[in-house]
Amino acid sequence: MSDKIRALIVDDVAATRENIKKLMEFHPEIEAVGQAGTGEEAIALAKALRPDVILMDINMPGMDGIEATERLSLEVPDAAVIIMSVQGEQEYLRRAMMAGAKNYLTKPFTGDELIHAAKDAYNRERKVREALRAKTADKKQGKIICIFSGKGGAGKTTLAVNLAVALAGRPLTKVALVDADIQFGDVSLALNVPARSTLADVVAEKENPDDEVLSPYMAIYSDQLHILAAPARPEQAESITGKLVGAVLKQLRQSYDLVLVDTASAFNEATIAALDAADSVLLVAGLELPAVKNTKLALEIMQSLGYDDEKIMLVLNRATPEGGIEAGEVETTLKRRFVAAIPTDARTVASSINQGLPFVLSHPATAVARQMQSLAGLVAPPEMVAAEAETKNPRRFKLFGR
Repeated sequence: MSDKIRALIVDDVAATRENIKKLMEFHPEIEAVGQAGTGEEAIALAKALRPDVILMDINMPGMDGIEATERLSLEVPDAAVIIMSVQGEQEYLRRAMMAGAKNYLTKPFTGDELIHAAKDAYNRERKVREALRAKTADKKQGKIICIFSGKGGAGKTTLAVNLAVALAGRPLTKVALVDADIQFGDVSLALNVPARSTLADVVAEKENPDDEVLSPYMAIYSDQLHILAAPARPEQAESITGKLVGAVLKQLRQSYDLVLVDTASAFNEATIAALDAADSVLLVAGLELPAVKNTKLALEIMQSLGYDDEKIMLVLNRATPEGGIEAGEVETTLKRRFVAAIPTDARTVASSINQGLPFVLSHPATAVARQMQSLAGLVAPPEMVAAEAETKNPRRFKLFGR
């Protein structure tokens, strides 16, 4: 073994802790990195020191070793706990293992017994971690889909929330919707979901968040659709870097089958990070002349950023021509074809927005809702998502258990 096993000694008797430390001094494979006299102190030190093994006395005043082990198995899961006790009965052993302990030592024990128990617990825990890492590496990653528009007011957010709800309505499909319009995002409002936490709160955690860190910040719309809201105040956007947005999306694709990102209608740092991470970009266009101009500029910028043509999917929103410009003319100007055309339905869409109820749920039979379902099938074919969902998590998610 090339590295020493780092051990934390937990016992309410100081003399016992010192004796255990002296036993370790005769074995170069292990070293004491800290000592704690209570369960609470053990948890705090374990979080700070991240030891490989924790030698935990079962009988301590206040929080005993069993309760402390239960807490540690959740809060410092990489540390292997070895319970120490003067009791050698099977009931104590059973309780220790149920709490998450990896081994058991009956006091008094020899240095050889100590090192054997530490090596055994450490090696078994390391094998489990390696197996989990291998499983995670083999797991298919979720797909990231960005919704972008070169001009505000194009209906981008309405499209994003309805698309997310449509995709989350499929069996086995878990969807995350991220509001990356970090100054003026309205996803929570559009879905009528109060956001107790936002993307700005994630900043306080770390630059490389993991699933354990992100989960508390995801608002629940349904069992299959979770939301990471934009900051509540525009000034909070200053703390959100492109690096953070990229790290969040990278982690979310490990936990969700589909990650939809509603971006700002501007090529700022957060938007570019989201576009870079995306597998597909839905570029939302309109039939008004300013919208056509800005869509053309957006395409040119995306091409200059090195995005493949296959990555960009041009979507026409409010496809009913009212000002004389036809969809075919826009396609000619942009030198690209629309992959989908969402029809105009002002009454249905306005009612949906004001009620915070996506029209794919409130008015599923309308043409606008049917076209949204078709778009969902285009950007994420059901058979592909179902296969990936089975690989990522074999259990089924409930449908809209709001």
